[in-house]
Amino acid sequence: MSGGFSLFIIGWAVIMIVLLAIGGFFMFRKFLKRLPKEDGKSDMDWEEYYLEETKHMWGEQEKQLLEELVAPVPELFRDIARQKIASKIGETALKKDRSRITEDVIVEGYIIATPKRDHKFLIKTLEEKNIDLTPYRYLLQE
Repeated sequence: MSGGFSLFIIGWAVIMIVLLAIGGFFMFRKFLKRLPKEDGKSDMDWEEYYLEETKHMWGEQEKQLLEELVAPVPELFRDIARQKIASKIGETALKKDRSRITEDVIVEGYIIATPKRDHKFLIKTLEEKNIDLTPYRYLLQE
């Protein structure tokens, strides 16, 4: 075997191991989200519950705003982000006993659903949309 071919095989093996590790990591995370909690439902079960309970509360403008908010997310992860954010918005609307989803509920749910490490990007996105963040500062300071 030549030295170049050996390096190619070793490089290919390293690439395959890295790709399998990345795929395994994401599969394990999804597995953990499917495990039932103390209440008997998993995180994904609750997401589906809130989506189902509030889907009649969404208007066209609110759906459009949600699409604009998830647009910066890479396309590969956009569906997952949309579901997570929409379910958190639905949960917020139900906790506030709202009859429909409004912009303030969307913004609050969006902030709650977004990880703290992404809040700088979140603030930038909301400011581009000319949304006043003053009522939501308490959510951003935690």
